[in-house]
Amino acid sequence: MDDLIDDSGPAPRRNEAEYTVSEISGAVKRTLEDSFGRIRVRGEIGRIFRARSGHLYYDIKDDRNVLACTTWKGQISQLSVEPEEGMEVIVTGKLSGFGAQSKYNLNVDAMEVAGAGALMAMLEKRRLALAAEGLFEPSRKRPIPFLPGVIGVITSPQGAVIRDILHRLRERFPRHVLIWPVAVQGKASAPEIANAIRGFNALTLDGAIPRPDLLIVARGGGSIEDLWGFNEEIVVRAAADSAIPLISAVGHETDTTLIDHAADRRAPTPTAAAEMAVPVRLDLMAHVDGLGMRQMRAARALVAARGQRLTDLSRGLPRPEALLASARQRLDLATDRLPAALRARTDRARVALSRLEGRITPAALTGTVAERRRRLAEISMRLAQALPRAQTAKRRDLERWATALRSAPLLRQVRQGETRLQALASRFVTTATTRQTRARDRLEALDRMRLSLGYERTLERGFAVIRAGDEIVTDAAAARNKPTLRIEFAGKQTVDVATGESRAKPRAKQTPPDQGKLF
Repeated sequence: MDDLIDDSGPAPRRNEAEYTVSEISGAVKRTLEDSFGRIRVRGEIGRIFRARSGHLYYDIKDDRNVLACTTWKGQISQLSVEPEEGMEVIVTGKLSGFGAQSKYNLNVDAMEVAGAGALMAMLEKRRLALAAEGLFEPSRKRPIPFLPGVIGVITSPQGAVIRDILHRLRERFPRHVLIWPVAVQGKASAPEIANAIRGFNALTLDGAIPRPDLLIVARGGGSIEDLWGFNEEIVVRAAADSAIPLISAVGHETDTTLIDHAADRRAPTPTAAAEMAVPVRLDLMAHVDGLGMRQMRAARALVAARGQRLTDLSRGLPRPEALLASARQRLDLATDRLPAALRARTDRARVALSRLEGRITPAALTGTVAERRRRLAEISMRLAQALPRAQTAKRRDLERWATALRSAPLLRQVRQGETRLQALASRFVTTATTRQTRARDRLEALDRMRLSLGYERTLERGFAVIRAGDEIVTDAAAARNKPTLRIEFAGKQTVDVATGESRAKPRAKQTPPDQGKLF
């Protein structure tokens, strides 16, 4: 029976389909893309590799498996956070296959931190790294100027933050404020804030836009995600490198960001930052008045003390008669010796004159005159010889100067002088215009301050002034004794109230003067 069956022949062919390697890879890739499409994956970032082309390759892993991820160069700017090894994130993208290496990977185009705990861990890690570089050292911090002339504010132009800062500055001490509008939330906030800090520092002292003496970076409160832009490394380094003193006023008092550590001062709120920036003007005026009174009292006390000291010292001096007694005695002795001394001096002079008379004879005078005439003749001869030579030299010098004084150099100097004169005139006009503008701005600011200190502003908040004639009534007892009262409200509107009855005499509403804007 075994001889009838022959098993040594070729095996029969099966019915399985045959595929090429590329067909299998393409089928797997299409299956992955069709089955999963766009997905979200949560995990921890493993190794990170940035290729020379700019593409980013990294792994997302959990406790058992690893998923290869790719973010192309053009997609990196769309990520809300920069990938760091060990960070727990949630990535979003499309799953695809890479047949050349029989692998599949996730093309990530969106990334977010997985929860506040992970954000706080990453924040602490970044804080320790920047602190190790010395960016938070107290020795790097600069003092805040006592009264800055120009204040630069970096914040959003909308919202209550900028209004609170301007209002508090206006109340305490009006200053020139420059506002650099930036986004304070989202992906664009960090580069805009850093560029604003560097932009203010790049301004020149004598430029068209004045360079601020103080910077305030402000934002209202929010969650850690809302304030994350102020934790970015680019913002912290810009704040630490700022040559202008900087106050950080981000969030509420309980909110803390990394820019708070790098700033020169931290304010719990934006309003508190305005209070740190400038003192109270009225307090300064009162302090100066107090110092003036102390100086006056000190000067009076000093003069009184010196006067008392002079009086005490004068008591120790001797009497004037005793001081002059010896000098008077010497004068009397000199007066007695003066006639004899005059006679002796006259006799000596007479003897000397007699001796000179013997020397002055006609022969001696004739010889002296002859000698002087001879010397005069010699000098005249020398002068006659030297005068032509001097004239020749002067004429040669005159011709040389005449050659040098040609019309072309003179015209060139005149044109140069005209050019300099025009430049000086242009500078004079520019300087005069600038000073006039500054004077006008200062006058307008003083007028606005005068209006803000008047009682009319108090009336606009609901108060009133009660008068009895020209007298202001301040209590109820005085009001009962007055037959007629006049009540003044905001807008110069008045109401006359008589004893026993009330009649209103409204006046035409007067438009208050334009208060203008401080900023």
